[in-house]
Amino acid sequence: MTVYLGAKRRALGLSMRPTLRLRLTLLNGILLIGAGAVLVLLAWLLVSESLHPVDDLRAGSTVTLSDGSTREALAWQTDMVAQASRELLVNGFSALVAIGIIGIAGAYAVAGRALRPLHSVTQTAQRLGEETLDQRIRYSGADDEVAELARTFDAMLDRLAAAFESQKRFVANASHELRTPLAVMRTEIDVTLSDDEADVAEYRRMAKVVRNASERANGLVDALLVLARSEAQSGRRLVRKVPADLATSVYNALSAVKAEAERLKLDVSTDLQPAPVVGDPSLLDRLAGNLIENAIRYNHLLGRLWLRTESVNGQTRLVVGNTGYEVEPADVPGLFEPFQRGGWERTGSRGSGLGLSIVRAVCDAHGGTVSAVAQEGGGLEVTVTLPAADTTPVVTASVSVPRRP
Repeated sequence: MTVYLGAKRRALGLSMRPTLRLRLTLLNGILLIGAGAVLVLLAWLLVSESLHPVDDLRAGSTVTLSDGSTREALAWQTDMVAQASRELLVNGFSALVAIGIIGIAGAYAVAGRALRPLHSVTQTAQRLGEETLDQRIRYSGADDEVAELARTFDAMLDRLAAAFESQKRFVANASHELRTPLAVMRTEIDVTLSDDEADVAEYRRMAKVVRNASERANGLVDALLVLARSEAQSGRRLVRKVPADLATSVYNALSAVKAEAERLKLDVSTDLQPAPVVGDPSLLDRLAGNLIENAIRYNHLLGRLWLRTESVNGQTRLVVGNTGYEVEPADVPGLFEPFQRGGWERTGSRGSGLGLSIVRAVCDAHGGTVSAVAQEGGGLEVTVTLPAADTTPVVTASVSVPRRP
């Protein structure tokens, strides 16, 4: 019984709620009737002050009426003013009531017509779902605030549709990337187990393939977790904000890949000036690490790698450039999308295609930006810009890597 009464009250509340149309109608009615009442009162005051025709007559003067009777002029004037005022008030307020009723009805109709696009917005929003994101309001009325609201709502739907489509592609690509190493492991195990003549060497080879595939899957899962963590903090306060230096992050990341740089005999040049920022040091380390790992992974033998950090005009910059395979300028923006490697040179088993996506997400989380420029002859130069910290650390990082002969 209690549940029934509560539901009934809620239903009555929804049906009797003060809608925008009703509020606009009442406001218009109040203003119309109030203005009319002021005009009637003003007319009454003017009539009361203006009807004094006997003021210029001599005291004791009389007037002869149309019926032949004679009255004192002052008494006649008093009766005339009272009758005119009474008729003015009666007729004025009668007209005011009629005008008020007509005005309120007209305001209700006009408000309903003006708010009709809002009902379209509401109905469209109620119909929206993952499968109906292609629906739009497409308002074609006057270019007013309602049209602006309809355009804004359509633009929001465009962004939502793009986000859903991007999410679908991301899930599909992530599933594919994870399925590949798992398929490799299962195939190797099935083939080896089905071979009755397989010896220890064959099992060792199978174990090495399975280990490499598991490492690739583990690396992909780690990258996905970092990407999710970075994107979760994008556009809001970081969970952890402490002073850090991008130069130190670059030094640590470059030290971690020193052996690979030596193997490729890269010519590494560094100009690591203090680059103070405030943020999450682990995310900043991953940012620098991903950029440097990409710069080495997609480089070539006897290539070049240049690194620069600086803090100028309240902004901290990290520049990582490398030689390597040629990248089309039109493909550069897509490199920051998940699982995009930018052409056949960047496809294959090397990397998961999440490195630059993580870099962009970390930059967004720290209120910064990232951009890339394709180099003539091959390679990329990536520039990260973050808000500089108020205090400047005194640590300056540098590293020495053997030059190519």
